[in-house]
Amino acid sequence: MNYLNSEENQFDAIVVGSGISGGWAAKELCEKGLKTLVLERGRMVRHIDDYPTMNLDPWDMENGGATPEAILAKDYDKQRRWGVNETKRHFYNKDSDYNYLEDKPFDWIRGTQVGGRSLIWGRQTYRWSDLDFEANAKEGIGVDWPIRYKDIAPWYDHVEKFIGVSGEALNLPHLPDSLFLPPMELNCLESHLRDTIASHYNDRLLTIGRVAHITQGTKEGAGRYACQFRNRCDRGCPFGAYFSSNSSTLPAAEVTGNLTLRPDSIVAEVLYDEKTQKASGVRVIDAHTKESIEFKSKIVFLCASSMGSTSILMQSKSDRFPNGMGNDSGELGHNIMDHQLGSGASGKFDGFKDKYFTGRRPNGFYIPRFRNLNGKDKNVDFLRGYGYQGGASRSDWSEAVSELGYGKAYKSEILKPGGWNIGMGGFGEVLPYHENRMYLNYDQLDKYGLPTIVFDAEFKENEKKMKEDWKVQAAEMLEAAGCKEVTIYDSNAPIGKGIHEMGTARMGHDPKTSVLNKFNQIHSVQNVFVTDGACMTSSANQNPSLTYMAITARAVNHAVEELNKQNL
Repeated sequence: MNYLNSEENQFDAIVVGSGISGGWAAKELCEKGLKTLVLERGRMVRHIDDYPTMNLDPWDMENGGATPEAILAKDYDKQRRWGVNETKRHFYNKDSDYNYLEDKPFDWIRGTQVGGRSLIWGRQTYRWSDLDFEANAKEGIGVDWPIRYKDIAPWYDHVEKFIGVSGEALNLPHLPDSLFLPPMELNCLESHLRDTIASHYNDRLLTIGRVAHITQGTKEGAGRYACQFRNRCDRGCPFGAYFSSNSSTLPAAEVTGNLTLRPDSIVAEVLYDEKTQKASGVRVIDAHTKESIEFKSKIVFLCASSMGSTSILMQSKSDRFPNGMGNDSGELGHNIMDHQLGSGASGKFDGFKDKYFTGRRPNGFYIPRFRNLNGKDKNVDFLRGYGYQGGASRSDWSEAVSELGYGKAYKSEILKPGGWNIGMGGFGEVLPYHENRMYLNYDQLDKYGLPTIVFDAEFKENEKKMKEDWKVQAAEMLEAAGCKEVTIYDSNAPIGKGIHEMGTARMGHDPKTSVLNKFNQIHSVQNVFVTDGACMTSSANQNPSLTYMAITARAVNHAVEELNKQNL
């Protein structure tokens, strides 16, 4: 793999970003024979070699792994909102280097390195269905998706065969099954809740989470083996059990001999050729030397995250595009979506005292959406729906501290597991609102001379009503299972906290109301593709990363077909 600058700076394809989408673009392009340059604004991270905390226990680190307040306040003022500590701080960018502004609270959690947030993602992996792809059109919200489930289904298959998805087949029309590896196991209290829900409700069920983890055998990549149940995933997995660009797609791209990876490369703009009406390449600022370099290519894939890709397009101004490349519709930067979370219910269970579990399962249970599946339910006052993610466990020795101070009784007590606790939090769909937007502040430039991203977005009434419903339903399900001291919690998490930002360069049929067509091409610059969260037309309530991967693979296939026809 060539990590350095190419002598000629000429490639068949350029991919901007190396995370979930960028890694897939690189793999697919390289395997189809295209000489591909991957540009990453952050540092190099090599699989296994650059996972410094992967095997450390709390006692191996100062302060038990807690990051000193002085460091958080100086460099991680915003990233700390997601619980940055010494086990994974190196995988979160410094706000002091890459800051952003907020007209309204927005938690933009970022991983600025090779692999991006694929190193720290939650790995929950769910297909979308036509319930999701058709919702905008049926309800007159936003614009219609230009694709349906049948368009993306073969690409879900393609992706799942490579990444490995463990889970349980349910045969639900609104949550299509994946190509599954064996599911992880529910523990006894989770199984009890599953059985209770099945007996009390005819519209909902509980299953183990569907995760991009190898549970059996191996997968292609940099030595990927079955999960060891260490639950240290966001430190970097030396076994490659969970999917990341570093362990999977980038190694697959590398073995083709067609990959050039250049980290520390901040893409400032996509270059536009007025004569050909196509992109000719990109301009990059070297993170160390601040040198401006141009790289040329036949096609460009923007996979720098929803906000990153859109900011690049906004900065890509020309006589043809005075308001940013592809912004004929005026929709660039608008329609920000996320998933709403941070609230639900928890309780205690007095039972199963003779039961425990082994290992640290890197997964929880999942309750799929049950609201508004066949039109709008009569008993709710909001559109769309939500699912739940949760888990149960026995509390640890710390319960003994307040009861026993010292001595033989204390030592005996801390060897006993505490009681069972269980909780679940809602994951709700957020509608696309034109006024939820990002824009660029050219009066506040970063150290590379680029404008600062500003967020002006919020949850609205539909989201607030949805959250109130899922809090009540969560508590009811726990009480039905015999839980005691059931408590509803709500952290009032702002938009962005779900870390599923989407929608700033949406797909659509009409160039007047959307930025991208059905193959993720900019309507007016067809050799530029955007396949990360920016392309999303609605948010559904399922985690979106699997859909990003499938959409990316589909777009690459189309791009190569068009190149071979000399249409690009």
